Amino acid sequence: MPSAPLADRLSAPSGPLFFPVTPFAPGGGLALDVYGAHVGGGVEAGAAAVFACCGTGEFPALTPEEFEACVRAAVRAAAGRVPVVAGAGYGTALAVRYARIAEAAGADGLLVLPPYLVAAGQRGLLLHYREVAGATSLPVIVYQRDNAVLTPATAVELARADGIVGLKDGVGDLDLMQRIVSAVRAESPGGLLYFNGLPTAELTQLAYRGVGVPLYSSAVFCFAPEIALAFHRALREGDDAAAHRLLDGFYRPFGELRAQGAGYAVSLVKAGVRLRGLDVGEVRPPLHEPAGEHLERLARLIEHGVALLERDGGPA
Repeated sequence: MPSAPLADRLSAPSGPLFFPVTPFAPGGGLALDVYGAHVGGGVEAGAAAVFACCGTGEFPALTPEEFEACVRAAVRAAAGRVPVVAGAGYGTALAVRYARIAEAAGADGLLVLPPYLVAAGQRGLLLHYREVAGATSLPVIVYQRDNAVLTPATAVELARADGIVGLKDGVGDLDLMQRIVSAVRAESPGGLLYFNGLPTAELTQLAYRGVGVPLYSSAVFCFAPEIALAFHRALREGDDAAAHRLLDGFYRPFGELRAQGAGYAVSLVKAGVRLRGLDVGEVRPPLHEPAGEHLERLARLIEHGVALLERDGGPA
């Protein structure tokens, strides 16, 4: 692995942040060979980092043994070319266990998901993330969403904590994020990396960029890397016109399709990977597969998105 710390490697990514799906074989077990091909193909296509076994990777559906196997496979496939960040979650004790498994498997960092079920207060959340961060040498990115929404004061304390380097937002409250960014900037000079973690984050990234959140997850990169790369390049180069063409012609319709079913932020993405020729299997319960008509719409939408790029001269 390159010697640069994770925060440095993620601060100005050369491509999208890749959240691969987890492939399952027809019998229900892991398809690790397919997973290696999926991760390796994403790295070769231009991903700047691999976030293994996170939300899109169905972290809650994996056993600890499967989690370890997937993280090891992702590390092998990335081969040091880009960092591998692994998910970790549930209550504090299990999150610590997953963090240690990820460290032993060779991960470069952790994305810590909200604690399972408990609606904790700010002090409890702070204790939770500090304990997970202190359990390994891996840098930690905190994922804010659902039952784990931080105040600006708590974000400042996290920024001061050893081992915590980033905050990923899945709430979508831009007023809150602006106040968090401002408070951390004023009160913790070391700061944090900020990520837009909303489903289909490209839809909101122009707005997030305006409040100081430059990084975003790209689920679309899983199945249409050429489209995700073109959008990332448009943002990097300040080409808002190109970004708007992709938003209007692809991302908005995809977001509207994603909203047609519960869990489609994962199952529709996995279906997209299959449509592009890689058999990653179906999602595990409690998620379910998209309706047939929605798969047909997705296929047409991918075709239309690729055609948009061709009319613009193709991806660089």
